[in-house]
Parts: sequence; structure tokens; C-alpha cells
Amino acid sequence: MPFDFVSAPARQSRKSRGLTNHLAGHAAEASVARLYEDRGVAICARNWRGSVGEIDLIGRDGDVVVFVEVKQSRTHDLAATHVSPAQIGRIFATVEEFVANEPRGLLTDVRIDLALVDGQGRIQVVENAFAG
Repeated sequence: MPFDFVSAPARQSRKSRGLTNHLAGHAAEASVARLYEDRGVAICARNWRGSVGEIDLIGRDGDVVVFVEVKQSRTHDLAATHVSPAQIGRIFATVEEFVANEPRGLLTDVRIDLALVDGQGRIQVVENAFAG
């Protein structure tokens, strides 16, 4: 089979973009974790995976377990659009799975935050982002 000179650079470009986005996401999570720690929230888990989904950061603020979904994009507004209703459902299910193993179980005080990181690295935290 002949080498496809047109497609090969495009594939590499997509792969490179994927790696760049992956690394940017991890850098954003690390920055958000530092911000929470500076505010006195002890980060106890990163990228905690349950059977339904993953939570980017989990912290403890006194008796409250704080769950943080981190979204990174060029602007805060654009980052916020990356959270779908289906993802919010998975976040809630994953939170329930995590707190089921806490001493108070489903009676554990929780807060679910959304941390938005823009292209300049600025962080905007929306506390209780998914409260009704």
C-alpha cells in the first residue's frame, strides 16, 4: 500500500493537538489544586474514578467533601460550555459512589464546584455549580 503523503501530516497534527490538550488539562487541574490548597482545602484525590465516571479533584474543607470538575479552554465562558447534561449526571452518580464509603455515607456534606481555566491560566471557581 503506498504511503499517503497528504493524510500523514494531518494525522500527526491531530495526535499532537490531542497530546497538547491532554497536557493542558493536567496543568489546569494542577493549578486548580494549588488554588484550593492555598484556600485551606486539602486535596485528597485526583482523577478519582468510580464505576460511572471520574472526578478531577476531591478535597476536604472541614467536614465538607468538595468535588471539583475542571474545564479548560480559551475563555471561561467557552470552558463552561464543555459541561454537558450527561456529564453532570455522571458527576452526581460518581459523587454518590464516593460518599457511600465515607463514615456518614450519603449524609456526608458535599459541595460540587466547577473550576474554569482560561487560556491565560486564570481560574474562575463556581461553587455549588450544579445546585438547583
